[in-house]
Amino acid sequence: MSLADKLTALEKQFTQIDEQLQRPDIKPADLMRLGKERAELEPVVEKIRELQKLERERAENEALLADPEMKELAAAELDGIRARLPELEHEIKLALLPADEADAKNAILEVRAGTGGEEAALFAMELFEMYQKYAAHKGWRFHVEEVTDAEQGGYKEAIATITGHNVFANLKFESGAHRVQRVPKTESQGRIHTSAATVAILAEVEETDVEIREADLKIDTYRSTGAGGQHVNTTDSAVRITHIPTGVVVACQEERSQHKNKAKAMKMLATKIYDTQREAVMKAQATTRKLQVGSGDRSERIRTYNFPQSRVTDHRINFTSHQMEQILAGYGLEEVIDALITEDQADRLAALGE
Repeated sequence: MSLADKLTALEKQFTQIDEQLQRPDIKPADLMRLGKERAELEPVVEKIRELQKLERERAENEALLADPEMKELAAAELDGIRARLPELEHEIKLALLPADEADAKNAILEVRAGTGGEEAALFAMELFEMYQKYAAHKGWRFHVEEVTDAEQGGYKEAIATITGHNVFANLKFESGAHRVQRVPKTESQGRIHTSAATVAILAEVEETDVEIREADLKIDTYRSTGAGGQHVNTTDSAVRITHIPTGVVVACQEERSQHKNKAKAMKMLATKIYDTQREAVMKAQATTRKLQVGSGDRSERIRTYNFPQSRVTDHRINFTSHQMEQILAGYGLEEVIDALITEDQADRLAALGE
């Protein structure tokens, strides 16, 4: 189906929905369903109608070029119309891209130290703090869920929940292996060492978003450890849940109540299962796409932070920035993320036209 045919079909569908909504005998359930469909279609239909209007105006002004008295005015009008038409067509194509249902969701951020010992742990901490600063820059809420300190400094693992507008849409391409190149403070010969940390961004979901059967769960309780006071250490309040079909294991010991820990663990389990399902879909889609920005491959080396050259390189899209200080400060990360989103849109637009 050509783009013109798609636009005609969408406008026809929108008109039919309006006609059905005007029916006096419409049922409440149909009213709600059709109202939602109309709200989803309205932005793109408005752009389609603007495109049709501009094309009519272009034809009218092109005809007026033959009139000596109207030629100058028509030419001026045509300049504006010809400049706007390609922009509008691009906006419509973007609106036609299949929506990612996870984009509007909040996110779970997990950062873990990889190869490189002490340097990897320090880098994991810096990455975690970078995302915390980026969240503040975006006006999001950043709640630290769990941090495991490394013996020599830095983090072995750090987990946070990030809530706000379109959090997952902005952060979903950050998953993967991040590599750092720099001279450690303990390096007496001035040699550059390479270390790594892994980042996982999971769309936060509710239990209702994923089908989880009680029969598929193995639930263990145990005595909590770490901070929390004497009560935490003397009752079996911690909860570990294993989802037998997938092998996904989650645990929670933050709360003093076993009931609260179980509720948190179930929510995390739903998030992990949803992420596993989503990753499989993304990998399947990536086999037919050129750039594979959103392949979902967590083991893929996606970015290098070179401290001696103050250079950050995203290997998926050949993006390089020498503003590493600003990127690690959070606000500079916006440029990298925008480039990834733009590249992914271009990739999906190309696939849409095939």
